Amino acid sequence: MVETPAIAVASRLARPDGNTIAYHAMPGCSPGVLFLGGFKSDMSGAKAIALEAACHAEKRAFIRFDYFGHGESSGQFVDGTIGRWRDDAIAVLDALTDGPQVVVGSSMGGWIMLLLAQARPDRVHGLVGVASAPDFTEDLLWHAFDAETRSALARDGIVSVPSDYEDDPYPISQTLIEEGRVHLVLRSPIELRCPVRLIHGMADTAVPWDTSRKLAETLSGDDIELTLVKNGGHRLSEPADLERLCREVANLCDSVA
Repeated sequence: MVETPAIAVASRLARPDGNTIAYHAMPGCSPGVLFLGGFKSDMSGAKAIALEAACHAEKRAFIRFDYFGHGESSGQFVDGTIGRWRDDAIAVLDALTDGPQVVVGSSMGGWIMLLLAQARPDRVHGLVGVASAPDFTEDLLWHAFDAETRSALARDGIVSVPSDYEDDPYPISQTLIEEGRVHLVLRSPIELRCPVRLIHGMADTAVPWDTSRKLAETLSGDDIELTLVKNGGHRLSEPADLERLCREVANLCDSVA
């Protein structure tokens, strides 16, 4: 059994506007692993904890954190944007990690990891996306809104969208939708040269698996692999899923090293 590191109180990274990012960092060998969570998720999820335990066993550096408005970090979720969460990831990479990093992005984190790699190509040496959801604010939210919902968003600046994972609906702001359009990545080739591994469940009802196929085609690099899990859902957090993820990350770390 993989030994899990002792649970500690989250540390805090101060941001220029007075907000703070909660994080857990574990020192170790290079390349390090940086985990990016999903939309309205937090750093205590099964994938983050499984990766932390695997990295602990390998004595590999690992870090997980909560975006602005998520989990233990400060701020209100409804005030967050894709650009804000990208900047959180950049701040964590710059301030809290050393050397090359393999970045793992879950759902929305799969979008953020691409933006991070574009911003810091010299630091990001590999990407692993799990049910990656690039451009979801446009392709999965805005395109699904009917005329009434779009009118309500324009009138009130916010709408509530039902969630398959929480009892309460997600508050979606007009700012999130409009600001997200600045960061769309699937409309043109994504110029990244680092190796990329994508994993997606074919039974995913939140983010269609075809999103990862399109992402693989849009990436300009040659070292791109897509793994489809026939009966896998969006979370991909069953024991076999977690083992697969940890194996993919370990193999990529070895190849990068």
